[in-house]
This record gives sequence, structure tokens and C-alpha cells, in this order.
Amino acid sequence: MADAPAPAEASAGAATGPRARGGGTGSLSRRMILIAAVWISLLLAGGGIALDRVLTNAVTQNFDSQLEYVLNSALIVSAEIDSNGEVFFTREPADQRFLEPYSGLYYQVSAPGQEDFASRSLWDRRLAYGGKHNDLGVHIYDSMQFPSEPLRIVERDVRLPGSPVRWRFKVAASRDGLDAQVGAIRRILGVSFALLGLGLIVLAALQTFYGLRPLRKVRAEIARLRAGTGRQIDAAMPREVMPLVEELNGLIEHNERQAEEARRHAGNLAHALKTPLTVIMNAATAGAEDLAPTVIREATTMRRQVDHHLARARAVGRRGHAHSRARVGASLESVGRAVSRLYPHVRFDTDGPGDLCVHVERQDLDELLGNLIENAAKYGGGSVFVTVRPQGRFVEILVEDDGPGIPEAERSRIFDRGARLDTGKPGTGLGLAIVRDVAEIYEGKVTLDESEDLGGLCARLLLPAASGG
Repeated sequence: MADAPAPAEASAGAATGPRARGGGTGSLSRRMILIAAVWISLLLAGGGIALDRVLTNAVTQNFDSQLEYVLNSALIVSAEIDSNGEVFFTREPADQRFLEPYSGLYYQVSAPGQEDFASRSLWDRRLAYGGKHNDLGVHIYDSMQFPSEPLRIVERDVRLPGSPVRWRFKVAASRDGLDAQVGAIRRILGVSFALLGLGLIVLAALQTFYGLRPLRKVRAEIARLRAGTGRQIDAAMPREVMPLVEELNGLIEHNERQAEEARRHAGNLAHALKTPLTVIMNAATAGAEDLAPTVIREATTMRRQVDHHLARARAVGRRGHAHSRARVGASLESVGRAVSRLYPHVRFDTDGPGDLCVHVERQDLDELLGNLIENAAKYGGGSVFVTVRPQGRFVEILVEDDGPGIPEAERSRIFDRGARLDTGKPGTGLGLAIVRDVAEIYEGKVTLDESEDLGGLCARLLLPAASGG
């Protein structure tokens, strides 16, 4: 004999069983926060790069504008040619950095075949002329002529009065100040955007946890239901979550209703089998002479009850399928072929659209139509006519025969289990009872009338219509 599991192991297995079967796909909160973080990072990165370019260009343009102002207002305007053909300034530039060696601010005036006229700040260095191009307009560029001092240079070619050559005026400034400003801007932008991104991600996380709080509340309510301390989710929920709560409550109510029906059917079946079993046991105990006929009779009764409850149980179990649908025309063809083989003398005709569908499982629809058509073939006069037509939200199926029919006073009693008006023909008397019970399970109904065309019985079956098969 195998060892029984320890209580702790059993309880652990029971607790973790549903989760192991379900299989998680990760945290919804983590997904939302990750998506928000990636999106915020991309937006801030793009915005930071764009803003960095705008500010860097603005600082650089301001730096260049200052050098261009010095070039035009301090150098070119005051430059003249002396009697020896050399350039001189009528007014020296006011910025003292032009006088300090290697101060970081320089000027130089050059021309082909002429001696360079340079600021004292250049000392023993000279700026490259670069005579392969003409700078009739202002030309601004970066230079690494001095490896230890990157320069920003503004130059322009000017022909001075009395000079046969074109002179190139240059103003150069060290990029250290410009690079320092750009670096400070980028540091400020980096810190600001990092703090902004962190704040937005934290805000997204708080919003996610707060926004998903109702789902955690639903989980707690479901845990409360599993613990048996409640029957439905009664807690107030946001408007967006209420449809989910209503569906859960509907599912719980549906399951309870099915469980109650199963308990009731089990009790009914047990009660129905109790009497035949008692009769058989009493006959067997007493050694009755008619034991065999008694067993056959009571076994037939028990089989009838079992068939009835099995048919009803199958219909109840399949009723919850939202996509259950069957095509009436296909079911009629199948049932018609089967009935024609059992009753070859019966004429079987149908009328109506064959593409109508009902919200019923195909197996149950076959059973409904099979019972009605078989009864019409068995008790009719040789002709069975089936009409299918839409009737609002339902599909109406009329099964008519040319038999003697059923008196109006007996039509309600014929739906009772085991009720038979013609005991001369084989049967269990459960056909119409099964039809009624299965039709009601699918929220349909069946009624009996007199056939206006054939004069016999007309069974009118209403089933909920479906959109397609």
C-alpha cells in the first residue's frame, strides 16, 4: 500500500495546484512600468538631443557673433594702407587680450607677398593663411593649427583703398571658453532630464499601482469566495472594472445553478431508482415465481429513468457554451435519413430556409428533432412534414403528421415521464419529456397543437436563434 502524503505536503499541493496549472506570464504592473520607462526614456533622449543642439548652436552663434563684431568693427573699419603699402590700424582694438601673449584672443592681417600684421598676443606664432579659397564673405571654422589650443576663427577678405592686393583679416579665439559653456549646458541638461525621467517613471509606477489596485481588490474578493465567506463580489469597483465583476458574479451564479441542478438530478435519479430496486429485492427475497418478468419490467423502468436524466445532464453541461450553435438544415437531413431507414413507408418532407442556426449543441438538436420526428413517423399515418422558419429571436420548427393526433385534454399529460397514449407500440414514453426538458434548458419550449394541413399532431419547437453555423 502506498504511503499517504503528509498533511503539510497535501495542503501545499492544494494551494499551489491551480497556479501550476494556470501558468503565469509575468507581472502586469512590471510590463506597464517597463513600457512607460522605455517610452519616457526615448522621448526624453530625443528631446534632450534636440534641446542640446538648439542651445549649443545658440551659444556657438553668440560666440561667433562676438568675433565677427570684433573683425568688422575693430579691425576692418580702422584698417588703412601706409605709404609703404603696409596695413596699420588708425585705432587699436580695445580688448587688452590682444596685447597679452598667448591670451587666447588673436588677430592677423595677411596678403600674398606681404608681411603678416599680427596681434602681440600671437607672439612668435602665426595663423595659417589658407590662400586656396576666397572669403569675400565671413568665413567661420575651427582650427587645430595649435595642438595645445583649439581655435575658433572668423576671417574675411577685404580690398583696402590704395592697395593692389586683397587682405585677409582673421580673428581667432580659443575654444576653451566656448567648450566650457557647452559642457555646462550639457551637464545641466543631463541632470535635469535624468531627474525628470526618474520622476516620470516614479509617477508612472505610482499610477500603475494605484490604477491596478481594483484588480488586486478583485483578487482578494475571489480569495474570500474560495474561503467560503461570501457568495458574490459585493465590493464597490470602478466603472471600468464593473463589467468584469458582473461577469464573474454571473459565472459564479451559473456554476451554483449547475451544481444545484446536478444535486437535484442526482436526488431525483436516486429516488426514481429506489422503488424499482425495492420491488426487485422483495421479489428475489420472497422467491416469487414471476421474478424474471418482474426484473425485466423494473429494469426497463430504471433504464427509462437513467436515459432521461442522462439526456438532461448532457444538455445542462453543454448549455454554458456561448458559441454553441447548430444548423437546423444539416440536423434535419441527418435525422431524416435515420428515420427513413427505421420507417421506410413514411414520407418525409421539409420546407423553409436550410441555413437557419440555433444556439444549441448539434448533438442535442439531433436528439430534439429525432424524438419529435420519430414520434410523428411512429404514430402518424405515413406522412411527416417539417417546417422551419424564423420567429423573432427564435427559430420555429413545426413537425406535423397525418395521424389521429392527441386530444387537447391529453396534450399536457403526454409530457410526463413515461406517459404513453398508445401502449401497443414499443417505446419508453420519455421522448417528449426529454424534448421538453432539453428545450427549456436552452431557454426554448415545445408545445402540441393540431395540424391544420395534415389533420394530425403538430409539435411546435422554439429554439433561440444564432447568427451562423
